[in-house]
Amino acid sequence: MNAALMTMTVVVGLGLVYVLLPLVVHTFQRYCSKRILQCPETQETVQVEIDPRRAAFSSAFGRPLLRVTNCTLWPKRKGCHQECTRSA
Repeated sequence: MNAALMTMTVVVGLGLVYVLLPLVVHTFQRYCSKRILQCPETQETVQVEIDPRRAAFSSAFGRPLLRVTNCTLWPKRKGCHQECTRSA
C-alpha cells in the first residue's frame, strides 16, 4: 500500500514539475510586458498592462483569466468592460 501511494505521489509530482510549471511560467512571462492594443470601445490605440500572476495561476486550471491592471485611457475609462483582453 505504501509503495503504491509513493508511486502515485511521484507521478503527480513529476506531472506538476514537467507539465504544469512550464505552462505557468510561460504564461507569466507572456503577460509580464505591456501590450499595445486597439480599444474596442473607443477605437484608440492604447497601452495596457495585464496582471501576469492572475493569468499564470489561472492557466494551470484552463484558459488564463486576463485582467487589465493599467491602461493609458485610465482613470477616465477605468470602469470599462476590458473587452481588449480578448485580443491580448
